[in-house]
Amino acid sequence: MKPQLIIFAILIAGFISYNLFFQSPDDRTNTVINILFASILFGYISFMAYSVLRKMKK
Repeated sequence: MKPQLIIFAILIAGFISYNLFFQSPDDRTNTVINILFASILFGYISFMAYSVLRKMKK
């Protein structure tokens, strides 16, 4: 479980650093990138929850 949390922390740090330092000058492109990044984060959260439930079942 520890490597999954490290990957999640890296994804969160990437999301925050993008929004603070590397934003796209075009608002539409910036919004699309933020939506895609958030979708990846929520997908990874659901993957972590699924793997925890699978471990609890064993």
